[in-house]
Amino acid sequence: MSGGKPRPPTTCAHCGQQERCSRLILDQPVCKTCALRFARTATTCPGCGGNKVLAFYDAQHRPACATCTGNKPRYACVKCGREDSQHGRKCAPCVLEERARELLSDPSGRIHPQLQPVFDTLMAGPRPQTTLYWFNRSTGPGILRSMAQGEIEITHAAFEAMPTNKTVNYLRDFLVAVGVLPPFHAELERVRPWLNDILAGLPKDQADVLGRFARWHVLRRLRHQEQAGVATHGAISGARATIVATARFLAWIAAHDTNITAATQADLEQYAVEYPGRAKMLAAFLAWARRTGLSSGIKLATPAQQGQPEVTLADQDRWAQIELLLRDDTIRLYVRVAGLFTLLFAQPLARITRMRADQVTVNDDGHVTVTFDTVPIDLPESLERLVLAHLARRGQASYASRPDHWLFPGGIPGKHLATENIRGQLVQRGIQPSTARMAAMYQLASEMPSAVLADILGRSPTNTAKWAALSSHSWSQYTAQRAASLTEGEVSPGQSVGTRTGATSAGPS
Repeated sequence: MSGGKPRPPTTCAHCGQQERCSRLILDQPVCKTCALRFARTATTCPGCGGNKVLAFYDAQHRPACATCTGNKPRYACVKCGREDSQHGRKCAPCVLEERARELLSDPSGRIHPQLQPVFDTLMAGPRPQTTLYWFNRSTGPGILRSMAQGEIEITHAAFEAMPTNKTVNYLRDFLVAVGVLPPFHAELERVRPWLNDILAGLPKDQADVLGRFARWHVLRRLRHQEQAGVATHGAISGARATIVATARFLAWIAAHDTNITAATQADLEQYAVEYPGRAKMLAAFLAWARRTGLSSGIKLATPAQQGQPEVTLADQDRWAQIELLLRDDTIRLYVRVAGLFTLLFAQPLARITRMRADQVTVNDDGHVTVTFDTVPIDLPESLERLVLAHLARRGQASYASRPDHWLFPGGIPGKHLATENIRGQLVQRGIQPSTARMAAMYQLASEMPSAVLADILGRSPTNTAKWAALSSHSWSQYTAQRAASLTEGEVSPGQSVGTRTGATSAGPS
């Protein structure tokens, strides 16, 4: 490559446009735009083996780097010399380090001790250009700067005093994800002030009853779910609905000149006639009232015993959906993997989205297993390829976040993907996850004992026994009926997915 006085307009050897091509790359004139594009395409140099910009020919007339050809390293970072991440005269990692140090330094000029994990995480990210973009386009880094300078406390209380918006919520989740702030569940934390608003609008006697029930039963249950990692959006929405239904019932019986202590079974039955939908939501409250001696023992009529599960998806239609997810590259990869876990292994989406990356194991022989509960399951080759591809690019939860432990990372730092994200895309393709799961469960229950199925899929023995009864299978001849392992690795009707203890069928027998 050589420079000098501006050249007259000539044809760029790369784009073919008439430009003032003042640079030579591989002995051909190129315009400034193409020169910049070429500078961002580092590859392995045949001479030194480094990841360099190959803009020159070596003695063997091979494209090679500046060092191997005796030229000035014009594409090298002026600070560290690397050529594979150009960002002006320096590389993106060097620019990021400078910007991050400036952003997170306290008044003494050193990185604020509490924000050291933030610096480490920013520097560990695989895409420094993306983090620099976040620095330039978001107001979040400005909040970090104020925290580093001591102008804003590094606490949850400080965030609660800020306006609630996407940027503030994102930064708060980010600081939790990297360990700067203690864990908190944003949606769960919003339940308490919401509850206080409801209680403030009720008469004192109703507020006292609802407050005790909500705090000592509903919120306590949510806290236990949070500790177990299963405080999902659905669980929190259900808890809110229970509280609202209870408030309405208390208001209704007050309007009928009674209260929960004096209310009779006839009162409850009358309410159920007038508001059948609301009455169904009172089961938890009425059970709590009986346990605490608050009521006279009133309870909802026991619903008729549910029949066997219903399967409405034909097996051939289920396999058509499996083939769609296996073959259609226009569907997002993570949606394909999650959908196949439902269609083949009867896993609910809420459980799939909470899977950890370590539940997938690549064994020494190259085969992949997935563990939904306690037993690892060998994946068929066609699904195996998709899972490996997903593991290689499952992404990160933010511009500035280290890879986290979720198999399906979400858009919020430290959080897994929302169930509705996958559900919506599957429905667009004609796949109803709940229907697909039931069809898969029916098939699996027909091919193995319920006790084995419970261990493999993480379902209760009672649940799998119901499915076994529905499939009308007796397992007295189990050993003789065990399915054969996969041949040729393709998932198709009649084939199976082996496990470490036997064979988990992925197709009809």
